[in-house]
Amino acid sequence: MVFAYDTEAALLDAADLVNTAVDGEESLGTVAALSSFLDERQFTGKRERTRAELESVWNLRERLRTLWEVSESEAVAIVNQLLLDGHALPQLVKHDEWDWHLHATRPDAPLAQRIGTEAAMAFVDLIRGKELGRLRICDADRCSAVLIDLSKNRSRRYCDTGNCANRMHVAAYRARQAEKAE
Repeated sequence: MVFAYDTEAALLDAADLVNTAVDGEESLGTVAALSSFLDERQFTGKRERTRAELESVWNLRERLRTLWEVSESEAVAIVNQLLLDGHALPQLVKHDEWDWHLHATRPDAPLAQRIGTEAAMAFVDLIRGKELGRLRICDADRCSAVLIDLSKNRSRRYCDTGNCANRMHVAAYRARQAEKAE
């Protein structure tokens, strides 16, 4: 299934947000880190740049994380609540280098509300397309990062947070070499 580019971007942004707190590592620990995270993803709209705003994004991150761990009906309930909380009112917009895409909240809505609503809109497409199976947790040992498998053959197994794929491939290679040596 091919998703609209803004849906893919929102899904990847949601996964990146969830992965800012993985295995006890916090990479979104300051207001400055949040600003950098948002700048890298070209996230538009009002920002308060306060500790309270950062904490609201942390709370949202935990709500989003659950989407990788729940059934379809539970995901629907979470997505519907995010849309309700965000007072979702989808509109087509065009700005910066982005062509027409959806924004579902006003640009001056609270940051966590805007992020949550954009993520919810993307998860709507996953749910309607019966594609929740594309939400995965990294298969690497000692990694609990999340990922979105956007590959055509649904074969992606490892996250982008580190070098999990390389580490696991090297381990498999060494195991095969050790078997040959025996």
